[in-house]
Amino acid sequence: MKRENYIKWDEYFMGIAQLSAMRSKDPNTAVGACIVGNDNRILSLGYNGMPIGCSDDEFPWGREGNPYETKYLYVCHAELNAILNYNGGSLKGSKVYVTLFPCNECTKAIIQKGISEIIYMDDKYADTDSVKAAKRMMTACGVKYRQYVPSGKKLELDV
Repeated sequence: MKRENYIKWDEYFMGIAQLSAMRSKDPNTAVGACIVGNDNRILSLGYNGMPIGCSDDEFPWGREGNPYETKYLYVCHAELNAILNYNGGSLKGSKVYVTLFPCNECTKAIIQKGISEIIYMDDKYADTDSVKAAKRMMTACGVKYRQYVPSGKKLELDV
């Protein structure tokens, strides 16, 4: 008889997105993403961080002040990193699990790559123009989005 307390697909993929977020060096907002194909195979992962070659120790992580001295002009978001990390064929019809609702810029890349569904954990920037624009584009293009509903299970890893 098979074990019955295994985790469901949504729990599995969101858990992997959360684990990916733990690689982020961002002191305020660590985000992870997991792109999954129609057959429930992981296609790519990403987390928010500096571009390759831009030192995590030399580029800014602050959020306030002169834009040139904040993280916003430099950090590559988790969703975009997951898309850029993918070396396979098409992402058409895939899903992305992400710990934070995508911004308008990542949404453009999601749409352009043919990702058809976004499952997100947190939408703490829902009232910003960036997220409002993202939702407007998703709706116009038929990209579905839904909030992940936590099951309440606690998973523990010894690493």
